[in-house]
Amino acid sequence: MTAIRLVRAAAVVALAAATVAAAPPSAPGGESAAAKYFTSIRHQPSLLLAFLADMPKGGDLHNHLSGAVYAESYLRWAAADGLCLSTATLSIVSGACDADAGRPLVADVVRSSNPLFDRAIDAFSMRHWDRSLNGHDHFFATFNRFGPASLKFGDMLAEVSSRAAAEHVSYLELMVTPDSGRSVALGTAAGWNPDLPAFRRDLLDKGFGREIVALVRARLDAAEARERELLRCGSATADPGCRVTVRYIFQVGRSGEPEAVFAQILAAFETIAADPRVVSLNLVQPEDNPVAVRDFRLQMSMLDYLHGVYPSVKITLHAGELTEGLVAPETLRFHMRESVRVGHASRLGHGTGVMYEDDPIALLRELAAKKVLVEVALSSSDLILGVRGSRHPLQAYLRYGVPIALVTDDAGVSRSTLTLEYRKAVDEQSLDYPALKRIARNSIAYSFADEPTRTRLKAALEADFAAFESRQPRLSRPRDVQ
Repeated sequence: MTAIRLVRAAAVVALAAATVAAAPPSAPGGESAAAKYFTSIRHQPSLLLAFLADMPKGGDLHNHLSGAVYAESYLRWAAADGLCLSTATLSIVSGACDADAGRPLVADVVRSSNPLFDRAIDAFSMRHWDRSLNGHDHFFATFNRFGPASLKFGDMLAEVSSRAAAEHVSYLELMVTPDSGRSVALGTAAGWNPDLPAFRRDLLDKGFGREIVALVRARLDAAEARERELLRCGSATADPGCRVTVRYIFQVGRSGEPEAVFAQILAAFETIAADPRVVSLNLVQPEDNPVAVRDFRLQMSMLDYLHGVYPSVKITLHAGELTEGLVAPETLRFHMRESVRVGHASRLGHGTGVMYEDDPIALLRELAAKKVLVEVALSSSDLILGVRGSRHPLQAYLRYGVPIALVTDDAGVSRSTLTLEYRKAVDEQSLDYPALKRIARNSIAYSFADEPTRTRLKAALEADFAAFESRQPRLSRPRDVQ
């Protein structure tokens, strides 16, 4: 880094630190008054929703981009691109469209009064889902139905950023496959080598890292340019989504064969080390998938090895997205603990199955001592696993001092928003306003953004809370009905 760049970087850090120090304090009694008002309306659904919609929420740290987009957008994009809807699978497909052959134009499907439109929305999401049926399988099946419409990276970024801004979310970490699966193809072509250092060396000697990093940079550049175009960033009519800070988590399919999984993990480490926009990696796909169960410890050993080579790379892992009956009891006993101890995860996604782990109280204390944040997705736990209300371990995490953040996971599939996740936390977990505020603060404090960005976001969040609390009504005797 040149001397000029060093001076500029130091100036940015100093300015951000000064901004934190100068963050406007809450008005006298601001937090206390807001908490009292919250208590007065927490059992009034309409007023509670208005309060939570207006409340600053910091960041959404666990957000799969393809699952965050609402079905209506996929259908609209598919219609504009001349794609078809397979009526047999209720999936968007390319190729020649023929309504008589069960492949009508999506443009015809989205016209008013076409019953296929509602069927497609329900197939692409959990809308109207019958709870007596298998939510787990339907949830994960939706991702294969989006088809080529889900390749519109920039359009998807624009949608989720705009929606985040509308509900007072200032930061997103979006899980994406930024290399379009190229690392999987290269790893599969190379073939499995259980000697992980040799396997890594062989791939890198063939230019694997350079190719992947260049591909990812080009895709992110193009997607972000398209997002700026759609949101009119830099213009007088810019969408507020332009102000949302976005970072990416490189997702790795955990149900692939070892050579594909290792190559994808290596691609993630190489990319994170080279491009500051990509801040972490995560293993995705159902944790109960037979291959994911079979290879869990092998995949942890891959992470352990590569963490030693790239020690500064942050890792967050889906772990404990399980419940009794979904897998054999033995599988429930160690995934979260080993994700931290062997997989070097500093955050865990879901954590629904924590109380099934060996000595769960000791594990909770370990997570608290290590400050491992749990990304709690209440809607997903409910829809996929049937775990909700008092059966969810959120209260156990709070009792033992484990930091948590509320997240959406797949808001489009769940038909949710971060605001609605906060409402579930109030309705089902009885959280009060100070707890919600701590959770919002956690979402920035435990983010993987670089330190200057995190400092800026913290200061902005405190300023937003001060303004929000100043807007809350002062308690008074309700007026008599006229």
